[in-house]
Amino acid sequence: MPSTVLADSDRRNTTAHGAGDRENEPMDWQTSEDTVPSAPITEADARLLLGRPPATGAWRDGDPVGDRHFAGFGAFRTEGGQELPAYRLAYETWGELSPARDNAVLILHALTGDSHVRGSAGPGHPTEGWWEDIVGPGAAIDTEKWFVIAPNMLGGCQGSTGPSSIAPDGYEWASRFPYLTIRDQVAAQVRLADALGIDVWAAVIGGSMGGMHALEWAVGQPERVQRVGILSAPPVNTADQIALNSVQLEAIHIDPRFQGGEYYDSGDGDGPHRGLALARRMALLNYRSPTELNQRFQRSWQSGVSPLGHGGRFAVASYLDFHGNRFTRRFDANTYITLVEAMNSHDVGRDRGGVEDALARVTATTLVLGIDSDRLFPVEGQHRIARSIRTTLDDGAVVLSSDFGHDGFLIEGSAVGAHLRRLLDSPAR
Repeated sequence: MPSTVLADSDRRNTTAHGAGDRENEPMDWQTSEDTVPSAPITEADARLLLGRPPATGAWRDGDPVGDRHFAGFGAFRTEGGQELPAYRLAYETWGELSPARDNAVLILHALTGDSHVRGSAGPGHPTEGWWEDIVGPGAAIDTEKWFVIAPNMLGGCQGSTGPSSIAPDGYEWASRFPYLTIRDQVAAQVRLADALGIDVWAAVIGGSMGGMHALEWAVGQPERVQRVGILSAPPVNTADQIALNSVQLEAIHIDPRFQGGEYYDSGDGDGPHRGLALARRMALLNYRSPTELNQRFQRSWQSGVSPLGHGGRFAVASYLDFHGNRFTRRFDANTYITLVEAMNSHDVGRDRGGVEDALARVTATTLVLGIDSDRLFPVEGQHRIARSIRTTLDDGAVVLSSDFGHDGFLIEGSAVGAHLRRLLDSPAR
């Protein structure tokens, strides 16, 4: 039967009781849940997910290209010694590269992001741009001044080579896809920069997992980075963070329709959407703060049916269900595993004498920014990064006060944009 978000009792009245208005912040199909405040789920929202989810939400060859460009490369050997015989990176650009090729800004996305930093949703792009208020003409990252490039990371599922891509034998890579590290993904990006003729980035900017990549660029390629913005990212993925990730991965693995990763020939509704949706629900709890969830939902019900033994549901549970299920329409289970494992590899000090010695290599003017309510990557990590970099823009990390938790770097556009503007206005090193 069709996959739905709400229990039968919830459909009698899907307006959350006692949760307040949505404050003109719609959570529709074309808006990524990461980029807007949480909100109760309406009946119109629920109707968007009627029908069976596909086995994978990945972009596939033959789908509309949208605004993507593609760059192909030859053999790639991972840190672990595995090899891709060839790979491709999808990327998008905005603005014009100067004749001196000195105005290029690299933007690196988070775990479930993609290259679509700005632009409308439409054919080839399931959601609108995830940093619309940060990147564009006259914005903090002004595309009338800067040439902006945003790639989909290696291992991703929105045009770059990943587990959902076709291997040389004509079948999806699936569970055979190599284990990747953050350093592997940056090495792939280095080859993209070389192909585009960009020897030095005016700035490299990333948040969350993208911040790990940005940090790795600044440490591993210091001569190629003039400025770096590290937003809501840690110097290492800690045991606590690895533990949180492990239960998400297990949620996917125990879904019987995951089939060991070999699910791409499954019909709609027969893929590992339950496990992937559950993993996303777990992740959302880390991305948002208790303050936001408590204030937004309180103990409100999703419908007029009580959740206290009468079959109803709390509004916050329906919120998590909806966004977990919606996520399966634009992402891929094998990809999620590949990218989370890459995050777990993150330790900027590995084989470099430790974190502090590694950070001492950074020569770029550096903005380190954190969110005070971030429970995924707490601000202690940003403070540690800032303490060990001699070229920080500020005397330490910038900490924004926000109720939105980890996703604050995506939602607090005005405050984040002001600091990014300061970074880009600073003299190049």
